[in-house]
Amino acid sequence: MTNPLLQPWTGVFTLPPFSAISDADFAPAFDAALADARANVAAIAASADAPTFANTIEALELSEEALSRVAGVFYNLVGADSTPAREALQRDLAPKMAAFSSEVTMNADLFARIEALWLGGDTLGLTAEQMRVLELYRRMFVRAGAALDEAGRARMVEVKERLAVLSTAFSQNLLADERDWAMPLAPADLDGLPDFVVATARAAAEERGQADHVLTLNRSLIVPFLQFSPRRDLRERAFEAWLARGANGGETDNRALAAEILKLREERAALLGYQSFAAYKLEPEMAKTPGRVRDLLMRIWEPARAKAEEDAEVLTQMMHEDGVNGDLEAWDWRYYSEKRRLAEHNLDEGEIKSYFSLEAMIAAAFDCASRLFALEFRPLDVPLYHPDVRAWEVTRGGQHIAVFLGDYFARASKRSGAWCSTMRDQRKLGGDQRPIVVNVCNFAKPAAGEPALLSWDDAHTLFHEFGHALHQMLSDLTYSFISGTSVARDFVELPSQLFEHWLEVPEVLDKHARHARTGAAMPADLRDRLLAAKTYDQGFGTVEYLSSALVDLAFHEGAAPDDAMKAQSEVLEQLGMPHAIRMRHATPHFAHVFSGDGYSSGYYSYMWSEVMDADAFEAFLEAGDPFDPATAKRLEQHILSAGGSEEADVLYTAFRGRMPGVEPLLKGRGLLEPAD
Repeated sequence: MTNPLLQPWTGVFTLPPFSAISDADFAPAFDAALADARANVAAIAASADAPTFANTIEALELSEEALSRVAGVFYNLVGADSTPAREALQRDLAPKMAAFSSEVTMNADLFARIEALWLGGDTLGLTAEQMRVLELYRRMFVRAGAALDEAGRARMVEVKERLAVLSTAFSQNLLADERDWAMPLAPADLDGLPDFVVATARAAAEERGQADHVLTLNRSLIVPFLQFSPRRDLRERAFEAWLARGANGGETDNRALAAEILKLREERAALLGYQSFAAYKLEPEMAKTPGRVRDLLMRIWEPARAKAEEDAEVLTQMMHEDGVNGDLEAWDWRYYSEKRRLAEHNLDEGEIKSYFSLEAMIAAAFDCASRLFALEFRPLDVPLYHPDVRAWEVTRGGQHIAVFLGDYFARASKRSGAWCSTMRDQRKLGGDQRPIVVNVCNFAKPAAGEPALLSWDDAHTLFHEFGHALHQMLSDLTYSFISGTSVARDFVELPSQLFEHWLEVPEVLDKHARHARTGAAMPADLRDRLLAAKTYDQGFGTVEYLSSALVDLAFHEGAAPDDAMKAQSEVLEQLGMPHAIRMRHATPHFAHVFSGDGYSSGYYSYMWSEVMDADAFEAFLEAGDPFDPATAKRLEQHILSAGGSEEADVLYTAFRGRMPGVEPLLKGRGLLEPAD
């Protein structure tokens, strides 16, 4: 039988033929696609013709067509709908894919062709986009080790292959811990929980084939449980399980893996002549140096910690008034903070969620994209990889722009968190290839026949990931190497965090925040109270995030620690971490940093981008309209469609006219002292 992954895809918008693909198809498809890619790369490197941009760079761009198709499907599925067979293949593929990457980037003949083009760049008559692609290809090869001596190249290959194995194991261990833990809830354990939490716990039990109700480690269930359960003993048990992901001992323990990953990253940087992995990793980013990152984070840490300590005193007093003595603990914070929010802002989570159905928030995101960028969204009835996944065609002026997939509900086969990815990137080389963009979330799935309700944070997550999707959809470049989100890591969060601002526009809430059962608009008074409280508990949120970012930076800024957990504790002690707050991502489950290199030394990126997104939305407010057409056009031209075609600071300055300061961020988080 023919392998559907390797045959031409002839369905609607050439989507992958999901209904025809089985797990058994992936391994032979990867073998064939890797062989094809190797042959193509070898032919480019061995060409007797003098190097040109077309026969070298453009040829490389097209050399992995089959591999990109197969990998685009597989890696999306292994993250969003894992099976034992897919996980086994992922482990097998990790060193193979790393070895192939090294083969390409350390091919001496190939590097010589790229270097020759680079040295003659000014005489080649290249476009600005082509010169940028050439520059980045050369930089990629050099940073991968192409310029090392033979021994250095050999060791670099070993290091990368081992890192690939360790990162895959880290991810799978974390998924196993999250999948395997569940706490049954007896009827008495449900006392004090809002109906939506009870319903979610019931749905979680049904998914696991259990009777009654269970608590899982899915964020959309455990966070509201910590907010509302009056049972301090159950909150402690649940929180400790959440904190212990990846640190439970046995085969799924990630602590030794994290330490080895840090050692290998240090060696990788040293092979390339850098003082630290952070110095190596940050060189091509906007921040450039670890010192600049630390300066930004510490400017925010001090006011955030002070605010958190003030809040802790208030919450501790509330706890003591409840007859609970002793210190406020991490499993107490959300419970008493929710009580305080209700008292000070008259905001009830159950009431809020009733106005934020998943359907309404999808419609709101689409509506904002339509008003800003004239995009239209048409549902597609096509086979997809899971019954919960949905698809839309994205058009503008009748022209096909992209296919958008939304995979919104949590399930045991899906890793935690939320993310945006592609199954196919945008490019014009070799024909106008339009992207297939995927948003994956972990919202609590409702019981059959019930509407899916989102928290305010969930709604922000949906808008955040859709902002990434817009970056992919509106990409307008010739080369996929720089298209979409192929930008500096500390720039990639700008479009996503910026799009979140439109959720808070009153007219958007008035139109889309409607009661899931009655269809009534959210009362203006509730809307205003919700917006007035948007900086509520930002001391907690900022400290929780910044502590993770500062630990990540410390791990990679100096010598790799022998004991990552001890090093984590030392950093937190030096920072004066508030007793009742934990890192958002402790080392054993810090997937951003240890499930791959993407955010290693780079978790700060969310805060770096927030400096820009706060300032960027100000541009719309200064224009007097959050949907100002001229500002939206500049945003698309210089940011969303431009990918990595220029350095990030150049793109941002082209949009805004200048680089921003930190003040709008502090103001937006409620951490800026009011002027006298």
